[in-house]
Amino acid sequence: MENKKYVYLFSEGNANMRNLLGGKGANLAEMTIIGLPVPQGFTITAEACTRYYDDGGKISDDIVSQIEEHLKKLEEMTGKKFGDTANPLLVSVRSGARISMPGMMDTILNLGLNDQTVTGLANLTKNERFAYDSYRRFIQMFGDVVMEIGKNKFEEILDAVKKENGAKYDTDLNADNFKDVVKRYKELYKKEMGSDFPQDPKVQLIEAVKAVFRSWNNPRAIVYRRLNEISSSWGTAVNVQQMVFGNMGNTSGTGVAFTRNPATGEKAIFGEYLVNAQGEDVVAGIRTPQPIVKMGQDLPDAYKEFVRIANLLENHYRDMQDMEFTVEQGKLYFLQTRNGKRTAQAALKIAVDMVSEGLINKEEAIMKVEPKQLDQLLHPTFDTAELKAAKP
Repeated sequence: MENKKYVYLFSEGNANMRNLLGGKGANLAEMTIIGLPVPQGFTITAEACTRYYDDGGKISDDIVSQIEEHLKKLEEMTGKKFGDTANPLLVSVRSGARISMPGMMDTILNLGLNDQTVTGLANLTKNERFAYDSYRRFIQMFGDVVMEIGKNKFEEILDAVKKENGAKYDTDLNADNFKDVVKRYKELYKKEMGSDFPQDPKVQLIEAVKAVFRSWNNPRAIVYRRLNEISSSWGTAVNVQQMVFGNMGNTSGTGVAFTRNPATGEKAIFGEYLVNAQGEDVVAGIRTPQPIVKMGQDLPDAYKEFVRIANLLENHYRDMQDMEFTVEQGKLYFLQTRNGKRTAQAALKIAVDMVSEGLINKEEAIMKVEPKQLDQLLHPTFDTAELKAAKP
């Protein structure tokens, strides 16, 4: 048991290891192997999640030591050190089951920040506002996802600081405002938890991994599995990945996109992005995202590279891709790719188009349309334009 491998660097996996590394981990490994710009990291396997439950909700010492060993390798690869004040390594912690379960699992960004490393990050980037913005996001995510302090309690504090400073959006706040938010967030954490916000990055990491394992059995996940006939015995893998930052100013941004339109199946990049933002801003509805084509005007080089890689990924996986990306100071990074969910109409169009394009054969095309979707297509449906125009 002790010799079992529970942790894999992205460079040690591939797309066929989905059952062990989860969908996200297997795809990160595959993108690494084909030489795409993926921030480096490692995956803690789904077997470690199963073992966590077998061991009564504990991460065993042998798994902890494998995590620490891979953390050291990540430090060597990045030239940064976990918990270092001069050049801190910060990571994201994301779940990834073998079958995509959108919205079911929880993500933590900016892990590794504390009262010391935040000043190191500010000095290193010469951007104090960015450092404290990242820190307050981390305290909120850790408090909400790991410790289950209501998200709304953090949002009330942020709204109060915005109101006090006449700010409409988060982007209108300055470094001192964010320092104030951090101070109030830590006070809230202490009040709720009866202890200070953890300052040891290794404690933060192990607690975050446990939270991802626990989230495998959160009510939303259980319901989703029942609806989609997914076995509860699979467990989820955990991906620990070097952070890249979309919130470093106007040459940075983040977004989600599909290689084809998931509603209609049209062959065109479809998605949205936000400049000077982190991933959760796009999905949280805090600011209104821009259509992805706007990135072509704001960050033309990064957009050109994005379109090139998006097409490469679709050809590699021979299916429509759903991708997450971040641009950090003009440099593009891919954080995820997976086969995109689509409507019945889109599934049919994509399958037929891909045969015409010579990407797949007719037998493969038939397998890309689910029986449920065919059933849906055989029933009358409302015209989308008519529905939009209809008055209640």
